[in-house]
Amino acid sequence: MTATLETTKTAADGTRLAVRCKGIEKSFRAGETQIRVLRGTDFVAEAGKMNFLVGPSGCGKTTLISVFGGILSCEEGELDVLGHDLRTMRNGKLADFRLNNLGFIFQQFNLLPALNAEENASLPLVARGESNRRAERTARDLLERLGLEGQTKKMPSQLSGGQQQRVAIARALVHEPRLLICDEPTASLDAASGHTVMELLRDVALEGDRSVIVVTHDNRIFEFADRISRMADGQITRTESGNDGDPE
Repeated sequence: MTATLETTKTAADGTRLAVRCKGIEKSFRAGETQIRVLRGTDFVAEAGKMNFLVGPSGCGKTTLISVFGGILSCEEGELDVLGHDLRTMRNGKLADFRLNNLGFIFQQFNLLPALNAEENASLPLVARGESNRRAERTARDLLERLGLEGQTKKMPSQLSGGQQQRVAIARALVHEPRLLICDEPTASLDAASGHTVMELLRDVALEGDRSVIVVTHDNRIFEFADRISRMADGQITRTESGNDGDPE
């Protein structure tokens, strides 16, 4: 069962939060060296909004989304996602939470080459125990809504980059997650295709008050942001409304 809106946290100003990170610490060891990647990081993502996380390569963006996406653990800090304290969850419960509540879109699409479009898109439903037939029918309906009518039986190698990205979006949305996490979703696309993908995310992903977090270097898509958090050296340095002007 997915998390309900009532489980999201509310900030002091009444804003509903899908994600709240406070004082997050994360380090990695490289030989004898301890590399501190997240340095007491504070980050929030508003519920029902397009939240952008931007900053230079190596500043900790991917590590941060991996922490609140339940992929990496952190050493210190508070970590609330959709009203759940991820730091207290054991591995099995955390895996179930990710499957039922989170969707992920990656820069490289990560489609399985031996499966066709609707089979790829149906995987989260199959993992949740639905029959292949029912899962693929649901995936096919979503793919067609995303503009892939007539393409759902094609293999990834038969699809363009933009079409593959739509399959990846369908796979991330097919199980109706409450939170969608996108890591550089337009980096492999030209300007027109990237704009189309962001329109799809805005129009489809935000349905039902779903929350979206987008990590990106692509300033061509900043216009789609409701909220922009800037990151440098493992910390959030500034947060602004998406309509505050040129975000850089």
